[in-house]
Amino acid sequence: MSTTRPLSRTLLKVCGATAPQDIEAAAAAGADCVGLWHGVPGGPSELDPDGLAALAAAARSAGLLPVLVTFLADARELTAIVRRSGAGWVQLHAYQPPAVVRALREALPAEVGIVKVLHVDEAGGCVERPLIGAYERAGTDLFLLDTATGDGRIGSTGAALDPGRLTALLPRLTRPFLLAGGLTPANRPAYEDVVRHTGFRGVDVDTAARDRTTGRFGVPEIAALARAWRTGTSVPDHPQLELSR
Repeated sequence: MSTTRPLSRTLLKVCGATAPQDIEAAAAAGADCVGLWHGVPGGPSELDPDGLAALAAAARSAGLLPVLVTFLADARELTAIVRRSGAGWVQLHAYQPPAVVRALREALPAEVGIVKVLHVDEAGGCVERPLIGAYERAGTDLFLLDTATGDGRIGSTGAALDPGRLTALLPRLTRPFLLAGGLTPANRPAYEDVVRHTGFRGVDVDTAARDRTTGRFGVPEIAALARAWRTGTSVPDHPQLELSR
């Protein structure tokens, strides 16, 4: 995907919408993208195909980019789901190999972005580190740096990444990236070096985007994230939020 419009602001993706009111809150608070889970076994925000398609349509109507977040690794199945749902991006949030990325890139329209999660543990290790170049060559448009906990949990763990350890991984990337993992308005200053990196494009948040009482996305919570993290680092304008390869 090539950048065709002026870059504007740090991208804010909120993840795990399960109902129309989540879409409404995300749009009202100034988010850019909303993550919709499908193919995440046992996930608290898992959607069936009909629910996925309905919320993706609601997101588009609200001016948000719907992102399919999945653990699935069958490229043919994923292609069918993306086409049916109308997702603008597909986020591979497990340990799918580069071959899956390549198959998706060949099957999907160029305007559909492919996001590959890189899992970073508490010691700064990244299991996908030896494959970063292969993921890039296969057609990954964007990486997402997220936490893998010591007990093996991945995705919406609420566990923060050590910013000092992250900086050692960044020189390996030639694609832009999003940052995830326990991000809040309060810990934004700790990631100053990461935010200043030329590849930084924005943040992906689940836990801190939610009202503590209801568990649903909250307008004040998302608005606070937007204020804290939008520092002038830029992403292209919606609707496609195109990111240069």
